[in-house]
Amino acid sequence: MRIKKKDKVRIIAGNDRGKEGEVLKVFPRTGRIIVEKVNMIKRHQRASQNNPQGGIIEKEGPIDASNVMLICPNTGNTTRIGKDILSDGSRARVSKRSGEMLSD
Repeated sequence: MRIKKKDKVRIIAGNDRGKEGEVLKVFPRTGRIIVEKVNMIKRHQRASQNNPQGGIIEKEGPIDASNVMLICPNTGNTTRIGKDILSDGSRARVSKRSGEMLSD
């Protein structure tokens, strides 16, 4: 999976199309991610010590990673992600649109 935690992404498909947010959590095995303030779901929470009031909680639900595109931090446009081999043999993520290296 090429999307990582703390990447800034734009939703390109689904009910939240056009929204932008930061990736909070990545599930590589299922190919899903959780994006900040996107795909909000309501969860009925029983009262507990952490949440003595209980009630209905709104939180982010997972969406498929294929429904998002990375936003290039240098240009601000959506881009695909490529891999580039550096001179020391390590790999780096590269923006396909601008050719700039992305921070990990």
